[in-house]
Amino acid sequence: MAKPNGKKTLAAEDRAALLTTLKARFEKHPKRHPGIAWATVEKRLTADAAKLRSIAEMERTGGAPDVVALDTSGELVVCDCAPESPKERRSVCYDGEALRSRKENKPKASAVELAEAMGIELLDEATYQALQKHGPFDEKTSSWLKTPPAIRDLDGALFGDFRFGRVFTYHNGAESYYAARGFRGLLRI
Repeated sequence: MAKPNGKKTLAAEDRAALLTTLKARFEKHPKRHPGIAWATVEKRLTADAAKLRSIAEMERTGGAPDVVALDTSGELVVCDCAPESPKERRSVCYDGEALRSRKENKPKASAVELAEAMGIELLDEATYQALQKHGPFDEKTSSWLKTPPAIRDLDGALFGDFRFGRVFTYHNGAESYYAARGFRGLLRI
C-alpha cells in the first residue's frame, strides 16, 4: 500500500512532469470538461502548491486525475478517472474506527484516513453517480463512498460500482476490505 509521501511541495521537475501529464489527459478527454480551458486549470493548479501536491498523490497512486464537470458551482473538480479503483488504494477498510475495530487480518490502511493524508475527499453517492456519466468506471472493482453518519453509526459504509450497464450503490460493514475495493477521490480547485 502506497502511503502519501508527506512532502508539502513538488520539486520543479516533478511539477513540470505532472502538469504535462495532466494537460495530455485533459486534452485527450474533452467531454469530461466541456467549456473549460486548460489555461484556466493550469492557473488554478499552479496557484496552490498544496493542491498540486494532492493531485500528484492522486497520480502516484494510480488515480489518473482529470478535471470533470460534476456540478454547476463554478468550481473546478479534479477527480480520479482511472478505469478501475486506483490500484495503490485498494484493500482498505472504510475509516480509522473500522480499522481499529478489527482484531485479526487488519488491512494496512483505511480509505478515509488515506484520503485525508492525501488532501482529497471521497466521492459521495451523488458525485459518484455524476462521475459515471463520464465513464463507465469500476466495471471490475468497487470504490468506497463517503457514507452518511446515520449509516456509519450502524457500523456500515457505502460503496459503488458499475455493472450490467448501470451504477450500483451497496452497503458493507465498514471494517470489511477486498482486493478489488479501493476509493476514488476528488479535489476542488
